[in-house]
Amino acid sequence: MGPGDLKHTLCGLNTESDDLLVGFENSEDASVFQLNETQAIVQTLDFITPVVDDPYVYGKIAAANALSDVFAMGADVKTALNIVGFDKVNLPADALTEILAGGNEKIRECGGVLMGGHTIESPEMYYGLSVTGLIHPDKIARNNTAKVGHVLILTKPLGTGILSTAIKRDLLSESSTEEAAKVMQTLNYVPSLLMRRYNVSACTDVTGFGLLGHGLECVNNTISLHIDSSTLPILPDALEMAALDAVPGGSKRNMKHMTPRVTFKGDSKQHKLILSDAQTSGGLLIAMDEKDAKEFLKEIGDSTYGYARVIGRIEKKGQNDIIVF
Repeated sequence: MGPGDLKHTLCGLNTESDDLLVGFENSEDASVFQLNETQAIVQTLDFITPVVDDPYVYGKIAAANALSDVFAMGADVKTALNIVGFDKVNLPADALTEILAGGNEKIRECGGVLMGGHTIESPEMYYGLSVTGLIHPDKIARNNTAKVGHVLILTKPLGTGILSTAIKRDLLSESSTEEAAKVMQTLNYVPSLLMRRYNVSACTDVTGFGLLGHGLECVNNTISLHIDSSTLPILPDALEMAALDAVPGGSKRNMKHMTPRVTFKGDSKQHKLILSDAQTSGGLLIAMDEKDAKEFLKEIGDSTYGYARVIGRIEKKGQNDIIVF
């Protein structure tokens, strides 16, 4: 479901509670419910259809994708539940074993515990997690609190939606497929841990609505996001596959919905599609004090395979919500 349709669907729901610190009214990555003065639980749920052929790798990617919402809030993962729709007509039972094993590996990697789950038969395979995390109520990383003057850091490359479509069409080389899978199955755990040491004003993760969509969720009445298209980390072959129209429908819907709120300058228009690409297990988008950015990037270099970089900055409200140059 696209961002516009989703907003319309949710607008009539009443979820008021004094203990609900973060709901879905601002399109945050996860909800936060306060338990006491020092503890709040962070909850999220996400699942995806297969993006690679290997069931074990698919399990790792789907789990990393779901866990990321907790990391984006600056929280620690505690428990997870599996959510499975299994296509037993086209897949052997052993495939499900591999998928769940891959998912559990990622849960354990960040210190979480798998507590069970729910499985149904489905005409289309999907897998994901319901995740619960823990955080201090005063230390929540929100998505719409970025400060003017802070720089924007993206921790993973763009293009996973396009390359996943290319994989399904058997257009992608083995090396590019392996590179995309490596990036997608990498947790945002280490960048989330390390960013807590620095002056961070906002954070979100880049997933189904693309960089522009999740960037627009970070905008408020006082700021605009300025993105330098020449600095964008992009996966190998992503632009080439986009030129062949190996583009998921969600990315095209994103572009149509988002671009009226975005101003493209100069040669940046060629990046319109990659900026709208619906990411699977994308990176964190972090607004951080420029003085801290260099050291932070140095610290997370190995865990992000060198893709993490500064891609823009937060400026006072300008002619549009996002300016791409």
